[in-house]
Amino acid sequence: MPIATLQLIENRLADHRPGRKWLRRLMTRSAVAMILQVRAGELHILMIKRAQRRGDPWSGHMAFPGGRMDRNDANGYAAAVRETREEVGLVLGADARDRCLGRLSEISARPRWGTLGMTVTPFVFRVDREIEFSPNHEVAEVVWVPLEFLLDTDNRQQMVWEFRGMELPMPCYFYGKRRIWGLSLMMLDELMDLVEGSNPRRQRWRRG
Repeated sequence: MPIATLQLIENRLADHRPGRKWLRRLMTRSAVAMILQVRAGELHILMIKRAQRRGDPWSGHMAFPGGRMDRNDANGYAAAVRETREEVGLVLGADARDRCLGRLSEISARPRWGTLGMTVTPFVFRVDREIEFSPNHEVAEVVWVPLEFLLDTDNRQQMVWEFRGMELPMPCYFYGKRRIWGLSLMMLDELMDLVEGSNPRRQRWRRG
């Protein structure tokens, strides 16, 4: 029942109280768009595979359209809309069939030494129209991932993340050859909790 699941997400987001970072005003700010759509009778979420780029800490990762706020962005929502347009050519809000359902909790990205790091705000959108994408140089691939695939804990796997000389076990999914993990998986976990509640089988990456 993809429409029912989408309506459930919309209803629960209306009552959701997402977390905020208390030092957010002192941190670099960014925002992403988590776009939901019913496709071929199944609810999907839009993800991108970032292009391989030198100097990009998330080079080649699966992610959501988005990026840093700039001085012309009125707020995080505006940044998510602008970055989605720039990265994949989708203009959110340009059609009455687009709706922002709400936002999820802010997440701290890896801080750099000597800084407070970056906080990422995820905004959840519903799009009920056909979309044609025109990815820019930052995007290697645009992928619709079935939410049912992510909700099935049998599809959840474990990987090893090498960080500062340590090997840390982390949860992940492999959708085909695409690995979904890290910040994007943290956002997805919160979204999936809105659908089915906290699932003890869904091992989490500790929220930053």
